[in-house]
Amino acid sequence: MAITRRDILGIAAKTSLAGIMMETVGIPAAQAAESAALPSLVEPRAKTLKELQAALERAPRRRDFKEVPMILTSPEQWDSEALSLVMNYRGKVKQVWNNTNLEGPWLNLMRNAMNCQVWSFKNPDFLTVSATHGAAHLALYDDYLWDKYKLSKLTKDKYKENVFIKAPKAAVDDAGKFEDPFGVFSPKDNSIVSLQARGAVFLACHNGVFELSYKLHAKGVNPDKLTLPQMVAEFTNHLIPGAVLTPGIVGTIPELQEKGFHYA
Repeated sequence: MAITRRDILGIAAKTSLAGIMMETVGIPAAQAAESAALPSLVEPRAKTLKELQAALERAPRRRDFKEVPMILTSPEQWDSEALSLVMNYRGKVKQVWNNTNLEGPWLNLMRNAMNCQVWSFKNPDFLTVSATHGAAHLALYDDYLWDKYKLSKLTKDKYKENVFIKAPKAAVDDAGKFEDPFGVFSPKDNSIVSLQARGAVFLACHNGVFELSYKLHAKGVNPDKLTLPQMVAEFTNHLIPGAVLTPGIVGTIPELQEKGFHYA
């Protein structure tokens, strides 16, 4: 897959926009650039999935909350436009994964499902969605929060940083060879950002945000002495780029199933 001038300009634009957005909530531009999206790795034959990917990039994500309550009651409190795009995806086959185990094979399984659907069953428009909650939700917070709230301690220091959003450069450089056992489609690259570049969508859970904030607040892990609603807002504001905030994953899964998503 050749990287064109248009791709380079797209990366630069995304990096610049990410920097502007993240600096408003206290993240340096350099870190924003590191978190910027990769160029699209969607199979060239895909049409519907490319359309969804482009629409999701345009869909707003509100990340300027001052306070967030325990239960969300209005679409303005979550990424309703982006979530609607996902729910109403017109592709033939779509799958939602109930992902809760940070240390489990969740990203590897999603990658394998995509590989099988795209190249074995010849379905380039296959959509895979991560319904992320529980411990797996730690992967959806940016480096700023991992550092500020010492989230590594919640993994007993197994993960010193959010390694799940780091794309191996060697894998991305060889994006055109889908049979490469060390490339972007292989177990060498089970990163969230690479799966996002391939069209996967990661849904975030407000209830997960609230419960983690509640736990940390109760333990006094609160560097800025925030109220609980303020802390929930800060965690919401620091979800990784591309994540789609839902009012609650367990309650959102039935909505996806009603729209024809296969449950995994």
